[in-house]
Amino acid sequence: MEYYQIWLIAAIVLVIIEIFTAGFGIICFAIGALFSALTGYLGGSLVWQLVVFAATSMLAFFFLRPVIIKVLDRKSKDVKTNADALVGRVGIVSETIDNTQNTGRVAIDGDDWKAVSSDGSVINKGQKVEILSLNSIILTVKTLNS
Repeated sequence: MEYYQIWLIAAIVLVIIEIFTAGFGIICFAIGALFSALTGYLGGSLVWQLVVFAATSMLAFFFLRPVIIKVLDRKSKDVKTNADALVGRVGIVSETIDNTQNTGRVAIDGDDWKAVSSDGSVINKGQKVEILSLNSIILTVKTLNS
């Protein structure tokens, strides 16, 4: 078996390992192995293959990996999920909200949440409200003028 074939097998194994890990570190070594396989296929000695492996792995780790992480991380911060997605939404009061009586619930998407009024006013059952914030499991809401 030629050295370039071993490098190709190593690159494939490293890509498979990267699939099951996070951080995009292993993929840098897979890139190095691919370039080493190319060097070996073109007739480079084992010493040159090792030099190419070390150099391209390092270059990928310091230049390619940060770009990949930055691109993927940017997309994940734009999407609000779970309870954070409630802020700005509109719900309907299912139990009159009265901060002094410690009562009030708001229904959103079939879920019923404990709620308080942002300005301390009483909000009657059936009114539409906008969610301003979320503190633990208690929504702070304001009446919509509609």
